[in-house]
Amino acid sequence: MFQENVRMSVSNVLHNRMRSFLTILGIIIGVAAVIAMITTVSSVTGEITSQFASMGTGKFNVTVSGTNLKPGITPSDVEALSRIDNVAGITISMSSSAVIRHHGNWTDMATMEGRNVMYFRQNPDLLERGVLPTFLDEEQATRVCLISSDLCESLFYGEDPLGQTLTVNGHSFLVTGILSSSSSDVFAQAMGNGANRKVVVPYTTAMRMGGTKYVRSMEVYVADTDRTDETISDMEKAISAIFNGRENTYTIINMASMLSTMDTILGMMTTLLAGIAAISLVVGGIGIMNMMLVSVTERTTEIGLRKALGAEPGQIQIQFLIEAFILSVLGGIFGILTGLFLSWLLSVIIGSTFMISWDAIALGVGFSALVGLVFGWAPARKASRLNPIDALRAT
Repeated sequence: MFQENVRMSVSNVLHNRMRSFLTILGIIIGVAAVIAMITTVSSVTGEITSQFASMGTGKFNVTVSGTNLKPGITPSDVEALSRIDNVAGITISMSSSAVIRHHGNWTDMATMEGRNVMYFRQNPDLLERGVLPTFLDEEQATRVCLISSDLCESLFYGEDPLGQTLTVNGHSFLVTGILSSSSSDVFAQAMGNGANRKVVVPYTTAMRMGGTKYVRSMEVYVADTDRTDETISDMEKAISAIFNGRENTYTIINMASMLSTMDTILGMMTTLLAGIAAISLVVGGIGIMNMMLVSVTERTTEIGLRKALGAEPGQIQIQFLIEAFILSVLGGIFGILTGLFLSWLLSVIIGSTFMISWDAIALGVGFSALVGLVFGWAPARKASRLNPIDALRAT
């Protein structure tokens, strides 16, 4: 009897092709919207998360504001902080705007960064070609520099910059290396040309040029990432001791905690978008209910004849539920194909990596099947409760 119900349901769906297509169109649009939104958002958030993860894995940032008498920490303080347990190294960061000249070419949309040797060790892919500054350059504050590929193209067009000199804020520097074009992080890229056109010098040289002896920004690398919170606590105690316990003298930003917060926010956004898209599934379900109610009215004679021949109400109800289920599943299948195509197209347009979200597919199929059963139940129940005498009399 179940196989007969399935056969009759499929026959009725095929017999009314246009009406069936218009009915499942709402399901197709709803499932496609859910798949496209969740998959596209997952792809984009995956790209963003990987960028942040690559920037923040195994390290945290320290910004020192200091006091009026001591507006930062000294290199000797940095050396003492680097001896804290589980600290693998500390990279110093100093940044200022710069006017750079080479012969007749010049730019004032550039950035000069002061870095220590540990920074170059922690970023082995930083250099495209040339030689990195050494400890000797750092100790003697020599005027050697690395330049970005953008700066190389604008100032040394058609020339090899290695071994040549340029002027940074009026001081002559020897170019010893060219930075890799992929060395800028997402924050630097967002800052515009000043971040892309940069020159990197030993931090001691930058301090001497700026007339300061204090460091205000650094990145602390940890040896064991499981002990990051413990290391941050030790770092806070050490910096507080440097400033005699004064409050508001420093800020520590843990990228791992920021990444966790960002994942939570992006997850909430994905859920919200999926909920908005799921509204169209409800609209599609209403379409299925409307069609099934019309079908019950049109097939009153059929229902009455079957009940007169001994069909039980439950069998009638199952037949109409199967019909609604078939419509919703067909809509779900075509909706998945449409949604995956739209996701791939959007990924190509925005330049992100296309990734199939099996959770989104499962959600789309499950929700569409559920919509078919829920909205098909009322028409099926109405059909099963028809009085066979009244149904035959209406013929």
